[in-house]
Amino acid sequence: MRTPLAALSLLMVLAAACSTSSTTAAPTPLTSYGGQCTSTGGLPDARCTPGQADPRVTQANVGSTICRRGYTASVRPPLEVTHAIKVRLTRAYGIGALPFAQVELDHLVPLSLGGSSSEANLWPQLRSGPHNVDDKDAVAVRLNRKVCSGRMRLADAQRAIAADWLTAG
Repeated sequence: MRTPLAALSLLMVLAAACSTSSTTAAPTPLTSYGGQCTSTGGLPDARCTPGQADPRVTQANVGSTICRRGYTASVRPPLEVTHAIKVRLTRAYGIGALPFAQVELDHLVPLSLGGSSSEANLWPQLRSGPHNVDDKDAVAVRLNRKVCSGRMRLADAQRAIAADWLTAG
């Protein structure tokens, strides 16, 4: 039996997928997690969250995408879409009992580096403690500045943060 929230989430995903007036793409759900996911040392489980870039963002268009003020807001999926994903992923990562306020559904490859909103790029990251979401956001800002200033190639920044955001940047 579906809950009203699950039904609403499904409708929002379908509506977003059918919409042509928005640049926000609905996250693509994973079909299987192959067992429980484990975050180790602040890094997501690569089996569950391998990371994924948005193919619409390229080195050639960083000036009109990730280096443009307001870009991430224009591509971030709404909470109505991401809520069900956050529920699934917090359970898959074994932290479903934590209050949602303590967990952020984070993009492994950040939107500010041309990350996708597919479920393969999303994972539940803690807001506090070691290696928290603010720490990762600081790395993403540094990498974005490097890419936008021409000191780093987009693909290199995406690979570095997806492989190990703790040592990237």
